[in-house]
Amino acid sequence: MKKIIGRACFFLCLSTFVFLLPGNAQTLSVDDIKAQMVKDWERARSYTVDYLNAMPADKYSYKAVDSIRNFAQQMLHLAQGNVFLMSNASDNKPPAYVSADLEHSAGAQLKDSVMFYVTNSYDYCISAVKGADLAKMGEKTKVFGMEPTRMALMMKTFEHQTHHRGQVTIYIRLQGIKPPNERLF
Repeated sequence: MKKIIGRACFFLCLSTFVFLLPGNAQTLSVDDIKAQMVKDWERARSYTVDYLNAMPADKYSYKAVDSIRNFAQQMLHLAQGNVFLMSNASDNKPPAYVSADLEHSAGAQLKDSVMFYVTNSYDYCISAVKGADLAKMGEKTKVFGMEPTRMALMMKTFEHQTHHRGQVTIYIRLQGIKPPNERLF
């Protein structure tokens, strides 16, 4: 019985090793990585537009509590973060229409303006990823007193927009509205 179990373990280990050999692994090219990043940014853009459309225009000034940003400010902060962080990751010049304090700009608080800034920030990120030289993604860049790699900063940019979109889920729910369904793919 011990011989049978021993042989079974040996063949199981051997088959696992053979399965993991490089000939069986699929490799990702730089183009594959870039295509996936573009696909994720396009999905995030569409998902965020659903959030912008879920909130009624007359509720863009809504705050869950007084000490935090209103809905428009959260989304404008998301847009500003997209542009600022991605411009540092890619060395692409930020668009002139993005001011240093967009979220507090009185003229940017209405739904149409928020939609403009947010969708354009996603278009900016998508364009930056499409034009990125992924061979330079290991280079360090300076932001907030830190020196992340360009790739890490691109990933942080994506994380930042996801974080702020997630925050406004509560704003939408507090209006008695069901937020858009999750889009992982």
